[in-house]
Amino acid sequence: MKKLLLVFTIIILVLTTAIIKNTTKKIEDKIFAYKESVRLLKSDLENILLEYDYLSSAEKLLEYQSLYFEDQLVQKKIEDIKIYNISENVNKLEDYKITKEK
Repeated sequence: MKKLLLVFTIIILVLTTAIIKNTTKKIEDKIFAYKESVRLLKSDLENILLEYDYLSSAEKLLEYQSLYFEDQLVQKKIEDIKIYNISENVNKLEDYKITKEK
């Protein structure tokens, strides 16, 4: 009777250990997946913040133009901007239209 109780206890312990290990492995896999997605989002955030910090103001752009491009960049009138539209297999060149958002 004691041997049967001992064997039964050992089997129960082995089964509960296996179940616990299996669930912890699944949880660790989920944590790893979440960490990877957070890492990718952090990388995107850093790139967006960098772009925002350095290209968000006209003053910064003019400063960079004078520092790096000198006379290579030329200011264009907004009326001279054209849009090349590709839709439904029809290619056409359109004028850029300025619309006011309300």
